[in-house]
Amino acid sequence: MIEKIQKIWKIRDLRNSILFVFLMLAIFRLFAHIPVPGVNVLALKEIFSSNQVLGMLNVFSGGSMDNFSIVMMGIGPYITASIIFQLLGMVVPKFEEMQKEEAGRQKINSWTRIATVPLAMVQAYGMIALLRQSSYDILGNISTFDLLTTIITITAGTVFLMWIGELISEKKIGNGISLLIFAGIISSLPTMVQNLFVTFDLSQIYMLLGFLIIAIITIVGIVIINEGQRNIPVQYARQIRGNRAFGGTSTHLPLRVNTAGVIPIIFAISVVVFPSMIAQFFVSAKSAMVSKAAYWIIGLFENQLFYGIFYFILVVAFTYFYTEIIFKPDQISENLQKQGGFIPGIRPGRHTSEYLSFISRRILLTGSLFLGLIAVLPLIMKYFTGMQALAIGGTSLLIVVSVVIETVKQIEAQISMRDYDGI
Repeated sequence: MIEKIQKIWKIRDLRNSILFVFLMLAIFRLFAHIPVPGVNVLALKEIFSSNQVLGMLNVFSGGSMDNFSIVMMGIGPYITASIIFQLLGMVVPKFEEMQKEEAGRQKINSWTRIATVPLAMVQAYGMIALLRQSSYDILGNISTFDLLTTIITITAGTVFLMWIGELISEKKIGNGISLLIFAGIISSLPTMVQNLFVTFDLSQIYMLLGFLIIAIITIVGIVIINEGQRNIPVQYARQIRGNRAFGGTSTHLPLRVNTAGVIPIIFAISVVVFPSMIAQFFVSAKSAMVSKAAYWIIGLFENQLFYGIFYFILVVAFTYFYTEIIFKPDQISENLQKQGGFIPGIRPGRHTSEYLSFISRRILLTGSLFLGLIAVLPLIMKYFTGMQALAIGGTSLLIVVSVVIETVKQIEAQISMRDYDGI
């Protein structure tokens, strides 16, 4: 490990790229601690610490939402815009064709950046309206001008983080958006440990040891599921041209257990938080029936059992849904047939496509159930331990481990490329 770090440090451009990434993450954390003026930060932190859904939104904002910072929306609007255009690529043939070409992908990326701005403004206004509806005095009575200024400031913060994320991605040291979320989670670790020790007593020692064991098991499980894959054998036909033979090689087609990554959890959180946010706007409605329905919806989603079951089902369902979007067995089958490849015992064409779909759905069951378990792990831990300090853990661990694995792989690829080039 030390030898590899020394090797990285000796490669000048790789060292400079890593230092640049650290600098960008430090700038992000600096902006995350600059709150919007006129906000009761203490009351805001109390709301986020007591609400599971808002706590998860804070995780995906990079840990900048609980102090109402100028980058409080994080890169959430950018992720939402990216998901929208991915879905359009599945539904609209024109977008699907554009995704296959480099020029088309660049144009879609430009549209994604443009769409991030109105999405950030809408989400910023929704969050402000939600906090103004709460019983805590967070924003007080702000004027229309102050409200507009706050929304523009938060939107500018999102665009700034989007720019930083793309600068980091250009260095090929990891995905910039993922690293921003990673930095937000890691930065909250000291505070979580401090809160744990403040409320800790000797009677909880076995509970804490049990938590550490579960955390280690969870990390091992995440690594196994993330790296797990089913290798489908592929044989390429041997061709004779004159006195020379071409092809005839054997290889494999890897099908990952967790193809969707953490995206299904992001989808599920968006759906889970939507009814409660909408209901908050109708609690003060003049119609008694509407107001009662709003309170009923809010109470329903505050029920931990219903929330956990609904959240688990959504994560499993979105895992299958997102995998259907990005995994295209028809295209894989067509490409294999064009290259003279086939799966032993399976006919080329439609039969190969059906076989790949069947295998993918089978191994996806394990990946989807694992993601669902990771998503509701904080609720399970809170139920058995009663410790609020351990409330958000599973999804954070999944993000941290996934980002570390991806970043390490990209750094190793950079080292291997330079070794090959003799640099």
